[in-house]
Amino acid sequence: MKFSKIPSATITRLSLYSRALEELLLEHVNIIASDKLAQKCGVNPAQVRKDLAYFGEFGVRGVGYFVKELLFEIKKILGLNRRWRMALVGIGNLGLALVAHENFVKQGYEFVAVFDVDPKKVGRRLPSGQIIHHIDELPTVVKEKNIDIGVIATPASQAQATARLLVEAGIKAILNFAPLQIQMPEGYIVENVDFTVKLDNLAYHLTMEAV
Repeated sequence: MKFSKIPSATITRLSLYSRALEELLLEHVNIIASDKLAQKCGVNPAQVRKDLAYFGEFGVRGVGYFVKELLFEIKKILGLNRRWRMALVGIGNLGLALVAHENFVKQGYEFVAVFDVDPKKVGRRLPSGQIIHHIDELPTVVKEKNIDIGVIATPASQAQATARLLVEAGIKAILNFAPLQIQMPEGYIVENVDFTVKLDNLAYHLTMEAV
């Protein structure tokens, strides 16, 4: 099922709802009201109901949402009812941390290939089991391993060129951790994650509190 014109903020909040519902399952909570779910996710109840209404009718009026059923539906909407195969380019400190991050696998994302240009790194096996490929092997490996998502953890100066290589290899979705807003052709998807932008936001709020 496909939905059009859904606000990107709604998709982000669906992820928050999914994480909260997973926690509730671990706590053996079977039913939760919209106000309780909203409080757990830091939004208001009307927003929860509006977000879910884009995709259908969920829950029982006067009762709430059945946690297990709602989690299943949200995961289906987000495409998390399957595993996504990822390639990482850039095996520096950040790249190593990303590969070792357990939450990726928990949420259905798996690094199946890693790449770098440093001859001292190429050919090494990481503790997680992946062998570091040279970037020149990217087109072949992407095809062989049916990779869905490319993750960039290179220096900023190499990020745009890396994105171009991923696109040419057939990757249509990229998660970019380099401190540069990379540009993608029409029809391709990119999420730029710049930690310093988040820090700037924190610095702003701290500054305003001090005024």
